[in-house]
Amino acid sequence: MNINSAILPTAYLPPIQYMNKLLTYSHCSIDGCEYFVKQTYRSRCNIYSPHGLFTLSIPLVNRNHKQLVKDVKISDDVNWQNHHWRTIQAAYRRSPFFEFYEDDFKMFYGDKKYEYLIDFNEALLQVILSLLKIKANYTYSNTFVDYHTYKDDYRLIISPKEKLMSDTTFVVKPYSQVFDEKYGFIENLSVIDLLFNQGNRS
Repeated sequence: MNINSAILPTAYLPPIQYMNKLLTYSHCSIDGCEYFVKQTYRSRCNIYSPHGLFTLSIPLVNRNHKQLVKDVKISDDVNWQNHHWRTIQAAYRRSPFFEFYEDDFKMFYGDKKYEYLIDFNEALLQVILSLLKIKANYTYSNTFVDYHTYKDDYRLIISPKEKLMSDTTFVVKPYSQVFDEKYGFIENLSVIDLLFNQGNRS
């Protein structure tokens, strides 16, 4: 076991804490063979909307009680992509760098469809890493990774249900946000909040 390695879940427009791990460790493994956990960053993200904290959630095809993440499919019964993009626009069109990155993300919310959640998340992650000019060393596991395999296991720690204090290696650094005068600084939102507000300073 590499002492400077960690395991992560897949994540939709990951929170800043998640991106911090991709930078911190020499290698990360993203677990595609764990059982899918509902109401987590695997299929949802938090952004800063005109009304404060807002959660975007990807609708999924009805799943078995125990289904591997790599087998989870996206449901297209509703036009969720249009809804997500309109919400992102409303949240960030006044941010300093939205127009610079708009086209990089808009393509994911148009006609192109992804069947599997993990493929959609990975495609977005690749764009984010490129825009941030981050070279992250990570791979996907092809079998379930036991909880004792990695010393630093963030599959349950990086979660909307967990407080940041449970992760001692991540320090929150406030930055300007579009609606912070109204609602104050909101920590650990999706990395797109940082990107649209800070640009190349991210």
